[in-house]
Amino acid sequence: MPSVKKLVHKWIWTVLLSFCLIGLIYPVIGLIAIICMSAPIIVALFKGRMWCGSFCPRGSFNDTILAKFSHGKALPSFLKSRLFRNLFFILLMGAFALQLILAWGNITHIGLVFVRMVIVTTLIAIVLGISFNQRTWCRICPMGTIARYASQTTILKIKPHHITFQKQGCTNCKICSKSCVMGIDVLTYKNAGKVTDADCLKCRVCVDRCPKKSLYIA
Repeated sequence: MPSVKKLVHKWIWTVLLSFCLIGLIYPVIGLIAIICMSAPIIVALFKGRMWCGSFCPRGSFNDTILAKFSHGKALPSFLKSRLFRNLFFILLMGAFALQLILAWGNITHIGLVFVRMVIVTTLIAIVLGISFNQRTWCRICPMGTIARYASQTTILKIKPHHITFQKQGCTNCKICSKSCVMGIDVLTYKNAGKVTDADCLKCRVCVDRCPKKSLYIA
């Protein structure tokens, strides 16, 4: 029987689809997007980018639907660069903020701003996901970028879970690195014993594909 987390991840993409369709008819529903924008950041303070890996509706869409059409190519290096991510964040969120300012005072128009943003970014995610791998968008997602920085804070002093190595069984086959949808070179963390990259989604893809079962979450 699948775990609750896996079950949620398998079907929560339907929330994204419903949001986009209903939001075009009743734009006020767009305000619900605030939950999905703040949740990954809040969760990141405690568990890293676990929300992105298991509970994000778009992440679920990427893994459940988009993966069937993805070319499965490695992420280009520029998409993984901090400079590009920060510039993309500034441009996208700047445009979003400007639209909110122009719509301020009209709840329907404000809701429509959120709906449009979700639709546009989903279309970008689809293009990137088909061109490279299904989770390419997650590398530059503005909320994911903030979640990355939030996960690195030590203010709450809570130890998050990490992808962890059982070094004795590892044969350095690099399947874990090749299978990482975030483009993380998982094997380079073998000596450290755990993957501490702040972009790790704890999605278990590398764990499930390890032929020696030398990876686990702890």
